[in-house]
Amino acid sequence: MGEGMPTMLYDHGAVPICRAERGGRVESVHLGHAVVVGPDGVREAWGDPSAAIFPRSSCKMFQALPMLEAGLDPGPERLALACASHDGAAIHTGRVGAWMRDLGLSDDDFRCGAHEPKDRAARDALIRSGEGPRQVHNNCSGKHAGFLAMTKHLGAGPDYVDPGHPLQRAVRAAFEEVTGEESPGYGIDGCSAPNFVCTLEGLARGAMRFATAREGDARGRAMIAAREAMMRHPDLVAGEGRACTVLMRATSEPVALKTGAEGVFLAILPGRGLGVAVKAADGATRAAESAVAEILVRLGALDPAHPGARAFRDPVQRNWRGIETGRIAPAL
Repeated sequence: MGEGMPTMLYDHGAVPICRAERGGRVESVHLGHAVVVGPDGVREAWGDPSAAIFPRSSCKMFQALPMLEAGLDPGPERLALACASHDGAAIHTGRVGAWMRDLGLSDDDFRCGAHEPKDRAARDALIRSGEGPRQVHNNCSGKHAGFLAMTKHLGAGPDYVDPGHPLQRAVRAAFEEVTGEESPGYGIDGCSAPNFVCTLEGLARGAMRFATAREGDARGRAMIAAREAMMRHPDLVAGEGRACTVLMRATSEPVALKTGAEGVFLAILPGRGLGVAVKAADGATRAAESAVAEILVRLGALDPAHPGARAFRDPVQRNWRGIETGRIAPAL
């Protein structure tokens, strides 16, 4: 853990954000926090927007800023992957692999570690080939390719995930500037990079700044490039059937969405100049997905009747025989 880590009681002041229903009764309730931030401050909040959280992968577009502000332009597809938690499908690993080759680097240069791809076809292909997963299959390999591009630009050492590395010092500075907060510390993420603590309101404030960015300076251009890449390539940001990809396709206006582990979700709404952040106190992904979809509906950016919205806002639950047993429902 990082220096000065505060006590992070996510259930303190938390409110119901999602419930599971069965047989016409409430079976489970997920507590959490959510906040909508505009240029004038907090527009609406549920629970405690000052709760300190690990943003996890929801802040990958923040982490890409040093690369972009240095003038490195990987192109929209690679930039979307730098902001992605991808499934390790061929459309993801093929592009990340090509990026690494263009950098003159190999899989061994990653510091994210290897895990099986979430994409079933890619996983089955590995099994049939008798090969094990490589680091390029890691859902964060696109972010790490971006890290390596910036590391090469800096002429810095190979251990780019070390919190004291010049790259991570630049990431922290950008993170604190965008959230408007001095981070009290960090934890090590699943991909081995430091993940800096912020408040939920700070995370939403950062999303709002991406939403309201203008072309006037390097930071504004970087923010616009990141959000546009995500909205242009939702299939690269996550994968087929995943909430980020499905909801970005379903919204009635351009919205950039990014999930994070342990029940975090972030939304950037450029047309409204708003940022949204959600944290499920128990870390439940289904709760964060339902809550962010509900907020998008409340803001008028998502039709609740759209199949993509129904898949995550209030999905029907079925058992192994296909019998409808209940549903997940938003509870904000």
